[in-house]
Amino acid sequence: MRQNKMTQCNCPLGKAMSALGSKWKPIIVMVIKDRRLRFGQIDARIHVISRKVLTDQLREMEEDGLLTREEFKELPPRVEYYLTDKGLALLPILHLLEDWERTYDVKEALADAEA
Repeated sequence: MRQNKMTQCNCPLGKAMSALGSKWKPIIVMVIKDRRLRFGQIDARIHVISRKVLTDQLREMEEDGLLTREEFKELPPRVEYYLTDKGLALLPILHLLEDWERTYDVKEALADAEA
């Protein structure tokens, strides 16, 4: 789970990294985007994550106010996850990170140099 040192940090970047400090949370944010998804749908889109880790990450993200878990009282039980305004505000930042990676991708830079 989460390291307590980062959660007690007083600087804004430290708190932000605590909320997004795992490799899975940004991916989960990008998978959910502006949709409502059930656990199985998220699990199917990120097939390399274990169900336990996904469950733990979703719980932490809910605690941090990044997403909402909505339970429906029906049979079979249904739970949907969707990003809060705080979580949605991360989308442009994560898109910038994707752009940064595309710009500075070492493999692409080497291929361009050889051409």
